[in-house]
Amino acid sequence: MLPAYISHPDCARHEMGEGHPECPERLSAIADLLLARGLLDYMLPHDAPLATEAQLERAHTALHVRRVLDAAPAEGYVQVDPDTRMNRHTVTAALRAAGAAVLATDLVLGGQASAAFCAVRPPGHHAERAAAMGFCFFNNVAVGIRHALDVHGLQRVALIDFDVHHGNGSEDILAGDERVLMCSSFETGLYPFNGEDARQLKDAPNLVNVGLAPRSGSDAFRAAVSQRWLPALEHFRPELIYISAGFDAHRDDDMANLGLVDADYEWVTRQLMDLAWRHCRGRVISCLEGGYMLSPLARSVAAHVKVLIGAD
Repeated sequence: MLPAYISHPDCARHEMGEGHPECPERLSAIADLLLARGLLDYMLPHDAPLATEAQLERAHTALHVRRVLDAAPAEGYVQVDPDTRMNRHTVTAALRAAGAAVLATDLVLGGQASAAFCAVRPPGHHAERAAAMGFCFFNNVAVGIRHALDVHGLQRVALIDFDVHHGNGSEDILAGDERVLMCSSFETGLYPFNGEDARQLKDAPNLVNVGLAPRSGSDAFRAAVSQRWLPALEHFRPELIYISAGFDAHRDDDMANLGLVDADYEWVTRQLMDLAWRHCRGRVISCLEGGYMLSPLARSVAAHVKVLIGAD
């Protein structure tokens, strides 16, 4: 049984203007390096389907879904927030990105794939229940998680988010859902500036948020994983693990200043896969989030995928 590689050409048709860091070339850089390193030989490719409105509405309000679907321009761009735009292909790309998480869930839980990597864009973890923001329109992993819970009937699903920016959208949708444990790390003082809200954390015991200081690097990140995430995950005993896989904490990515390296992504993926084999037969679904400098992005994804699919 091969792991799944889920993507679609439509995901490269969404773009937000010349010079925007969340660019179509991100996907081609990833695919080219995975191919060059032979990793795609160990994976079964799948085209991402279009998510349905019913699937989206398990994570988002019906009003939000309708606003996004109706907002696409016939030409040019529509501005969503200061950093986020839609072109005429954005809706289709966003539906494919969310649909990839749904398909990955069906494949992995149906025994047709051992694990899955969703090479999709736009990313999703900043999209809140009722708002698009931060390059994101629909929350891909949250749509997948709610599909696993509400359609497949799982009782314990974990979400791991190691993007350098806090996954405020995933938190907004999943906080307080006792069926979900969300473990995240992020650089403090960065967009969206809300990862360490003490009141919110008290109200939502299913969140393990670890803010890391700028330039704290590999040691701080690995300590957060070992001391905060892994004990909580062992206690939770997930039946399925999702990863919001953002690679913008890399030291060569000028989006932030955390200072991780390729080996950190390989290491954290190994910790998560070891845990997954103990608790959920290795069932892990990873969805691309951030990472904006093409070379470190592609290298980091390759390090992550190599472990995810057992090719290391």
